[in-house]
Amino acid sequence: MVIKPRVRGFVCVTSHPDGCAAHVQQQIDYVQSKGPINDGPKKVLVIGSSTGFGLSSRISAAFGCGASTIGVFFERPSEADRLGTAGWYNTIGFTEKARAAGLYARNFNGDAFSDEIKTQVINAIKEDLGTVDLVVYSLASPRRTHPDTGTVHKSVLKPVGTTYSNRTVDTDRGVVSDVTIEPASEAEIADTIAVMGGDDWERWINALSEAGVLAPDADTVAYSYIGPEVTWDIYKNGTIGLAKNDLEAACARIKEKLSPTGGRAFISVNKALVSQASSAIPVVPLYISILYKIMKAKGTHEGCIEQMQRLFAERLYNGADLQLDEAGRIRIDDLETQPDVQAEGTAIWSQVTTENLEELTDIAGYRAEFLKMFGFGLPGIDYEADSEPHRPMI
Repeated sequence: MVIKPRVRGFVCVTSHPDGCAAHVQQQIDYVQSKGPINDGPKKVLVIGSSTGFGLSSRISAAFGCGASTIGVFFERPSEADRLGTAGWYNTIGFTEKARAAGLYARNFNGDAFSDEIKTQVINAIKEDLGTVDLVVYSLASPRRTHPDTGTVHKSVLKPVGTTYSNRTVDTDRGVVSDVTIEPASEAEIADTIAVMGGDDWERWINALSEAGVLAPDADTVAYSYIGPEVTWDIYKNGTIGLAKNDLEAACARIKEKLSPTGGRAFISVNKALVSQASSAIPVVPLYISILYKIMKAKGTHEGCIEQMQRLFAERLYNGADLQLDEAGRIRIDDLETQPDVQAEGTAIWSQVTTENLEELTDIAGYRAEFLKMFGFGLPGIDYEADSEPHRPMI
């Protein structure tokens, strides 16, 4: 099968298995080029491990720290005549490389919100590892079936309390336009918190702890984003922001639970990057396109793997300083939030139009990064050649 990208809205509905494997290899190469991470974790559970920050965390743990890893994800498997999702192929690529390097790697494809998957993972830890010393929570899902009630909660990307209007970009057509979004209802706010807040992270930590598979000095980290003021009404102060506040409240409770035995819990605030989640948020793709232009020119641009390798090597481990902010969060968005970067971004934001989009922003880089998530545009891959779509999980 010759596989080409087919984009619908903010999702690419095809993925290239060989391209995904090449993308994973690129990230492995980067981590290995930075050298080993001292005092890093050795037995790691990554919840939401198949794409984005979760995948890069797993790669950093395995190939930077030499860690055994368990990955939890929810992806569509490939079939004889049907492509799997990019996360499915990413995980196969990672697992092949990890095992070839002599590293333990085990995978669970299913609903991470469910009690069933938690039980399966706990049993695997007992059988194979005994305990885990790092739990990364990097789950991004549009919906959640609550394990207690069976209620299906669906998240929304909306402002709270007032209508929001700003500029956005159609990344396919390159058209800059105005967008207006009505405020979320109370039910929508509650649903978004239920999906994207801290309840499930806390449930994972409680389940692992109660089962005796959490090392006494284990760390756990979850990921968040704050962003610039231009996005706050739709992000920081919107439904997502309220969910992230709930995540931080959960972090405080987890920290209190773990600290008596030497464990730690953190929120890492990461940089704005192209992802399936960020592509769906109005305004954010235009901001990212501007940000990429500025940071690439300054030589400070980072992708997921650069962010996660730096989180492990320069904040969490390697004898590094956590450099916590006033709220106790790790700030790996520190290069994005530099005053000169934000000042340049604000100036470009007020000037950008459809006509000068290519000149003032890195919309081309945005599109390239978007396609790379699905395995397209990687060097060394013949995209005109037949590729076998069916790749069973190993």
